[in-house]
Amino acid sequence: MNRKGKVFFNGTPAGVIEQNDDGYIFAYDKEYLEDKSSKPISLTLPMRDEPYTSKTIFPFFDGLIPEGWLLDIATNNWKLNPRDRMGLLLAVCGDCIGAVHIEEIKA
Repeated sequence: MNRKGKVFFNGTPAGVIEQNDDGYIFAYDKEYLEDKSSKPISLTLPMRDEPYTSKTIFPFFDGLIPEGWLLDIATNNWKLNPRDRMGLLLAVCGDCIGAVHIEEIKA
């Protein structure tokens, strides 16, 4: 399974998060890195050329997913498994509170 989302910071494309069979990858866009006014999307994901990799979803992205009754609404409305963190991220984080939002990249 390979799923991707475009990560935006204050409306500007900042990078891509991807889930594949090996885990998760987050990489900043080259153009974003070259822009002197760009800021990291999180203190835990400083700007760098090399992609970040992890066997589990990065805590920063997991923190964007709603909890409690909002999570219940999301899982019931979209028929998602609450343990499918990438599915939830792509389904509900297109309009997050804060500077970061995610838009699914459909293959």
